[in-house]
Amino acid sequence: MIRKIAVGVMLGSLSLGVAAAGDPAAGQGKVAVCAGCHGADGNSAVASFPKLAGQGERYLDKQIHDIKGGVRPVVEMTGMTDNLSDQDIADIAAYYSSQSASTGAADPELLEKGKLLYQGGNAAKGIPSCMGCHGPAGKGIATAGFPRLAGQHADYTAKQLTAFRAGMRENDPSGMMRGVAANMSDAEIAAVSSYIQGLY
Repeated sequence: MIRKIAVGVMLGSLSLGVAAAGDPAAGQGKVAVCAGCHGADGNSAVASFPKLAGQGERYLDKQIHDIKGGVRPVVEMTGMTDNLSDQDIADIAAYYSSQSASTGAADPELLEKGKLLYQGGNAAKGIPSCMGCHGPAGKGIATAGFPRLAGQHADYTAKQLTAFRAGMRENDPSGMMRGVAANMSDAEIAAVSSYIQGLY
């Protein structure tokens, strides 16, 4: 199972495509409407809205296109991307990518379990470590389109893992995240999401 996921990761990274070059300065002037949920600099203060600051450009560009195209349904984003051009999306992605990400704190009671899952996975259940794609510190691999996780709200991360597990979110290349989340329990999702929130 872990080998299949690793192959899917490699193939998926090759199929993400290359986005238009973004201009962070231009992007700053295009994010006013985004600030209400994601914060002026992309550091959302609300746990249900993702932090975008410091996220990889390639990943952000793909997600915004997926939301606009209906590939990734996000009710809260309904209508928000309809009038964005490819260049607008590239500029917004570049702006948020250029911002410094804030961090949070892990729940001390979940820290050790979350750390073990993040760093080592659970081979008995076919769950690979998160580090393989997201890095030891959760910074992601921007060139491959693998997202930064460090400091992300635990509530948001848990919601995404649960959606992948349930097949409600399907915009992961080669189904890699659906494969990872499929065997995770609610307790494992909560622990690793909390651990991720404390990474910086």
